[in-house]
Amino acid sequence: MLVPAAAAALALPFTLAAPAARSLVFQHDSNIPIAKPDIISQSSYDWSMDLNELRLVQFAEDELAVWITEHDKIRARADGKNFMDITDTPSLGFSSFLSGALVKNEYPAPGNHSKAIKEINKNLDVSSMRSFLKEFTGFRTRYYRSDTGKQSQQFLMSTLQKLSSHHKGVEISEFAHTWTQSSIIARFNPSSEDLKSAPVVILGAHQDSTNAWPFLPAPGADDDGSGTTSMLEAFRALATANFTPSRPVEFHFYSAEEGGLLGSQAVAKDYEDRGVKVRGMMHMDMTAWVKKGTEEVAAIMEDNTDPALTDFVEALIVEYLSIPAARTKCGYACSDHASFTKAGYQAACASESTFDNINHNIHSTQDTIDHPEFSFSHMKEFSKLAVAFAVELGSK
Repeated sequence: MLVPAAAAALALPFTLAAPAARSLVFQHDSNIPIAKPDIISQSSYDWSMDLNELRLVQFAEDELAVWITEHDKIRARADGKNFMDITDTPSLGFSSFLSGALVKNEYPAPGNHSKAIKEINKNLDVSSMRSFLKEFTGFRTRYYRSDTGKQSQQFLMSTLQKLSSHHKGVEISEFAHTWTQSSIIARFNPSSEDLKSAPVVILGAHQDSTNAWPFLPAPGADDDGSGTTSMLEAFRALATANFTPSRPVEFHFYSAEEGGLLGSQAVAKDYEDRGVKVRGMMHMDMTAWVKKGTEEVAAIMEDNTDPALTDFVEALIVEYLSIPAARTKCGYACSDHASFTKAGYQAACASESTFDNINHNIHSTQDTIDHPEFSFSHMKEFSKLAVAFAVELGSK
């Protein structure tokens, strides 16, 4: 019997002794050295962090979690290492594993709702996507601990509310965390009250951004402003069409992905604890970049995802997008779909390209819309995919 890694971590005799003091110097993208104090004060920035705070972090599915500092997390992220910070959710996936309550869904061949989906997709608008993302990247950073991270979240929530103000079946709510920035859940309710407890269809993107040194500006246009915008435009088109599903359809905008999938883990743990059934979860992280000289594709991840749902997403791409699908891998805990996979739910992830062709400006001040390879029309293809996923799985 395989025990989830989170459950194994619970039994470890972890040592809580603080690590030895460090004398490291960080380099930001202008090569100006920044010395590391133990605590960054609020007077220097709009937020603070104890860099010696210990966190329980897992770097691979087959490795035990280890205690490291917030400072070590920053270095790991700067070195390109993926991880899950499981400090707050060490038992994610444990109760689902023990109960065996989750069943594997089967997915239909797409096309049953082709006419409705294509009609909704006609209303997708690149200009509205550009307008939103220009303002969204105008915040100094959307880092989850920062004041501007909270302000950007409030801007996103206000935008969702305005886009759906006419739709009585839509509910917008904050999912609060112990840090500054909340996650957001925008829900299309079914028409019948008794269908509100039906298995939920989830579409996700992460709203936060970071610089390699998180106190520096982080416009995060592609990571993951693009995925957020693709999802938002799909939400707008569905709301405009007065979309009323046969089962709940939720758009999730997660906080703190850059901190180790913290926001999505908290949401997934809440759903697991409440016994919420999920029809399928599709995440989007980075949807804008088309590297010069490469074929424009919609990439789908093969690792930390459900094979059946991934096949379904690929079929949606073939049916509804004007670009082909491509398979790729992104490694352990590369984005928030991994939280739902760990919780025992069926999850998939779509992204801008195969992993070797992704945008390498991320986590820097250069992650902006001002690049010839940054494509809003490419982002629109992922909005089409989000609409198709919502309607095909949300309708009977």
